[in-house]
This record gives sequence, C-alpha cells and structure tokens, in this order.
Amino acid sequence: MIHLENLTKSFRDLRRGQVLAVDHVSFDAHPGEVFGLLGPNGAGKTTTMRILCTVLKPTSGVATVAGYDVFTQPDKVRQNIGFLSANTAIYDRMTAWELVEYFARLYGLKGDKLHERLEYVFASLQMNDFRDILGAKMSTGMRQKVSIARAIVHDPPVLIFDEPTIGLDVLVARSVLQNIEKLKALGKCILYSTHIMREVEKLCDRLAIISRGKVHVSGTLDELREKYQENDLEELFFRLVT
Repeated sequence: MIHLENLTKSFRDLRRGQVLAVDHVSFDAHPGEVFGLLGPNGAGKTTTMRILCTVLKPTSGVATVAGYDVFTQPDKVRQNIGFLSANTAIYDRMTAWELVEYFARLYGLKGDKLHERLEYVFASLQMNDFRDILGAKMSTGMRQKVSIARAIVHDPPVLIFDEPTIGLDVLVARSVLQNIEKLKALGKCILYSTHIMREVEKLCDRLAIISRGKVHVSGTLDELREKYQENDLEELFFRLVT
C-alpha cells in the first residue's frame, strides 16, 4: 500500500547550502498494518509524510501510495489517502456534520452515497451527540474526532497520522488510539508517527527509526529487541538516534 525506495528530498539553505532532509529512505507498509515512523524532531518524518500526501515533491527516488506514484499521479494518491496531524484545523463556523460533509463532497461523494457514508462515520466514531455543534464550541476531544472523520469520510485504503495525540489529555488520546485500532481491523494501511513509546508498543506492527533523514533500522518490535538485546524501546531509540 505504501512503498518507498531510496526516497530523497533536498532543500536549499542559505547558510548550509543544499540540505538532505530525507536521505534515501526505503520501507513498505501493508494493508491491515500500523507502521510506526519514529524519530526526533527534524529527523525527516514530517517531510516524508508530506511527500506521501503530495504536499511536497520528492527530489529523487520512488514513493507510491495504493499503487499510485506521488509525483506523476498526485490526484489518484489524494483520492486514496487520509491525513491527520495534531495541527489539523477545524472551522469555527461550521458544525461537525457540515465540516465532514464538506470534505466528503470535495472527494466526490453525493446523494444517497454521501448521506449513508456520513451516517456510518458519525455512528462509528460516536459523534451523533455533537453533530450540530459549531467548531468554536467543540471540546478538544470533539475536534479530534471531527479531524478523524474528515480523514476517513471517503474511505481511503491508506491513512497517515502525524503525532495525532500530542497535547491531548489521557481520555481523548485513548479514544483516538481505539479508533485507529478499529481502522486497522478494517484493513487500512496506517503510517503512524509519534514520540510516545507506549503508543508504539500498543499500536505498531512494525516500525522504522529515522534520524538525520536516514532510516537506521526497521522491523517488528520483537526483531529489534532481539537484534539489539534491549527490551526497553525508549533506550533502544536513544541508542540509535544519539
């Protein structure tokens, strides 16, 4: 579902010259799997995700989503992907229903299919009790559920979550993780970035640790623990990125 092969992205910096933010990154993520992308700030995680979402163009290498090339087929990629970050905006003057409906229409849903999909999403995320609440009056938990709803309303096979629980309280974060587990059970391919090791241990089937634009290691948690003889994921992470 997600395939990266020697993906690179360079930027021109006035002081440092050409900077390689993503340095020949390769990995694959599959349907029904949560693939974790771990790294410190500035490691290249968000740049990689923005390339996959077609917000940025790669400098070189291959990146495909659901079989579509991010460089030559960006429209197809956008139809098959949903994106959520901690900074996803909610419009204050739109209700939950209006906002999710708006994004559904952008993806081409209309008529009975649109209404059925909205009803399904609102029921599955338990959003019906605030469907008519304006964004300006929503709690943090409500806003995050709306953000998830707008990411999945067109039923994409691939989902990208960039630190979706940062700044959330324990109850809201738990709800977000539970919804991600439900999406995995539906066969979605999920790329998940976080700094919270407990979330990685709870959610991720496989993971890659990235630092300074390069993937240092990838595999299942058990494989990495055995390879480095380290059971504590946080200690393993520090060993590889410092």
